[in-house]
Parts: sequence; structure tokens; C-alpha cells
Amino acid sequence: MANHIAAWDDTIVALATATGIGAIAVVRLSGNTAIDIVNELFPSKNLLDQKSHTLHVGYIKQDGKDIDEVVVSIFKSPASYTGEDVVEISSHGSPFIQQQIIQACISKGARLAKAGEFTKRAFLNGKLDLTQAEAVADIIASNTSASQKTALHNMRGGFSEILKTLREKLLSFSALIELELDFSQEDVEFANRKKFYKLIDEADKVTTNLLQSFSLGNVIKNGVSVAIIGKPNAGKSTLLNALLNENRAIVSEIAGTTRDTVEETINIDGILFRLIDTAGIRENSTDVIELIGIEKTREKISQSDEVIYLFDVNTETNDDIETAQKLIEKSNKNFILVGNKTDLLGKGKTKANLSNYNILYISAKEHLHIDELKKQLVNKVVQGNINTENTIITNTRHYEALQEVHKSIKDIRAGLDNNIPGDLLALDIRRCLQYISEITGDITNEHVLDYIFSKFCIGK
Repeated sequence: MANHIAAWDDTIVALATATGIGAIAVVRLSGNTAIDIVNELFPSKNLLDQKSHTLHVGYIKQDGKDIDEVVVSIFKSPASYTGEDVVEISSHGSPFIQQQIIQACISKGARLAKAGEFTKRAFLNGKLDLTQAEAVADIIASNTSASQKTALHNMRGGFSEILKTLREKLLSFSALIELELDFSQEDVEFANRKKFYKLIDEADKVTTNLLQSFSLGNVIKNGVSVAIIGKPNAGKSTLLNALLNENRAIVSEIAGTTRDTVEETINIDGILFRLIDTAGIRENSTDVIELIGIEKTREKISQSDEVIYLFDVNTETNDDIETAQKLIEKSNKNFILVGNKTDLLGKGKTKANLSNYNILYISAKEHLHIDELKKQLVNKVVQGNINTENTIITNTRHYEALQEVHKSIKDIRAGLDNNIPGDLLALDIRRCLQYISEITGDITNEHVLDYIFSKFCIGK
């Protein structure tokens, strides 16, 4: 896997479940002496004589004193998560008991694991490649069905398989070209250039699709920020409450009630949206606090992924909407024009002729067409492309390396077009293979691994 990095010869221990009080807690050990260490603390049975993937009930003791009644799970190398001997101790969920068990293991020779060290060992022992290891962290951090399914797909090797297939085909052609160089005096051609063109075209298509999936992957992994903007008293806070289906923001008939931004999250069709209720925009305010809120609103527009411009259909003019639309378009954001308070139409005078605009009409107070607004929010970012069974790039490191892979493929294609010598073509192929290997971890270094696994939780 990463042959210049040696595996450890010590045993690590850490809490594998969340910290705090719970029904049970799991303390995990991994290493050559994991079973020996626990065996010294578990007099109920000789664990050294037990088979792999077995459970054993008894007491953990230290210095003859009971710590807790536990269930000990044994997973022997290489049939374990890390590829080493692994023992998991399931105890009652008292934080005091958790620490007693961990300290008892340390007293017998284990050391406290670093963040992500169990998964790092799994990578170094060839149980996972680097993309699968990173997907483990993604699935732990997933907070929507879409992010969960995408991470699970990659953890099962969906992304790895695409890269593996591409790498094997490139390696095959690279070997044939290298063979041609050995017989350069014979003027022979082992690598079929026509088939190589076909491979490069396929590789270009695959990498292009993967790169294009990153914008959607970023949405799935990190969510979408949506700024709700509009004039004072347009109903922005009422809309936020309607979308959340709870009274989160203060609602008042007094214009300018919202002085600061209010942020909440909502899961719509597996996508996490961060909704931002902003202060109403009006240029003639003399209230210092309100003016600060208005300035924050402008900042939130620039920072958001989508913008909802909400207006009162009974009072808004064509000029108002035209001005708002130009402001949002200048920020280059996806936006939805939403006409609110349709329940009051007929009681007031409608000033604007709105037939020239693509507007969704709602009543936030009466929850009218709120579901339609949610659909439009999803469609603006997903555009019908979401399919978590396909490989979707969510990792910036993968995206940057794929850009280099794609560039190298273009260089190989240009080399074929210009009929460059085989030694130069081989260099382009090697560079492409290097970037693929950096993604999967076949080529890596300790600094990169430390950075990647430092983002994991301790115990995983």
C-alpha cells in the first residue's frame, strides 16, 4: 500500500464510543499484544485459547478488584478492522468506568491512540485504500441521508474501483511502450495506438464526470446556505418559521424587528440547508443598530449559495423587484423570487405587474406553497443530478488530484496527436499514474497521512 511507511509494533487503546454517560461504552485495543493485555485483566477465561470473532462475558479486574462486568470481543489478525489483533471491551457507560478500563490497559503496556490511528493502521495494513479510509470519516460526520449514502458508496470502494480500473489500463499501455523502447532499434510497435486513443477518450470522460460531480458533492457534504432577504416586514421571519415548522424567529408587525441574522438548519430531501433570516433592507433607515443589521445582510448575500428574495405582493413595485434582481444577479447567486402574503390579496392594492418575472407565490403565515418552495430550493442546487449510487466527489484533496489526472490525460492525448517519442509519452503516463496513486494512497507520505487522519475522532 504505502511501502515506505512501516506499521507499528505497539498496541493502542481508546474509547470507541462517544464520551459521556450512556447505556454501554466500548473500549478498543489494536496491536500484537492486544489479546495478551486484556487477558491479564480478564480472569474469567483464558482469551489466548479463544477463537476469533467470539464474545466472552466476565469481569475486568485490576489488582484483584472488580472494575465492571463486561463483554469482550476478539478479532484476530488479519480478519479485523485494522488487520491486527483487535479486542473490544463493552462495559457499562459510566465515564468513570471507561477511564478505569483504559488506564488498566495502559498499565499493562498499551498506549492511548491518536486521532484516527485505528483507521490509519487499517490503511497501512492494506485493509482499506486512502479513499475508503477518508470515507470512514465522512460517514461518521454524515448528517443527511444523501451524505450517508455517498460516503457509504465510497467506503465500499465505488470511487476506488474506478481509479483501480483506470490505473490498470494505463499501466498495461505504459509497460508496452516501455517494451517498445527496449526494442527501439527494431522499429516495432507493441502498444496499439488506436486502442490507446480509445482508452484516453474513456479516461477523459470518466475524470470529467468525476470533476463535475464535485459541486454536487460539496452540497451533499457541507450543505447549502440560503439567505432570506427583502424589505422590512416582508415576512422573512414568518417564512423561516414556516420552513422550520416551528417558531424560531420573532415575528412582529413592526418593521425592522429583525436586527441581526438568525441562522437555522433544515434537512430537505437529504440535503442540509442553512437558512439565514436577515435584517430588512431599506436605504433610509436612521437606526444605527438596524443599519448594522442591513450591512450584515449584504455580507450574508455574498457568503450564501442561494438567495430567496421575499416581498409583499400587496406593496412591492416593479422597480423594487427589478432593483433586487439586479443586486442578486450581480452577486452571481442562485435566487428565487418569492411573493408573500397572497392571503391578503384583494384587501390591499397590488402595485406591481409581475407577469414578466418567474415568481413563486406563497403565504408564509398560512403555510401556502411552502412545500413548493422547498422543492425549488433543492432543484436550484441539485438540478436533477443527485444519485448517491453513482460516485460523487466530496473531498477537496481528491478533486485537486483529479484535476492533475485530467490535465495529464490531456497531455497524453496531445502527445499521441503529435506522435511524440515513446520515452516522452511514457513520462506523461507515469505522471498521470502518480496522481491516481496519490488519491488512493499507493504513493503518499507521513505528513499527508497525519493531516488526513488527524481529522478523525480518537477511537476510530
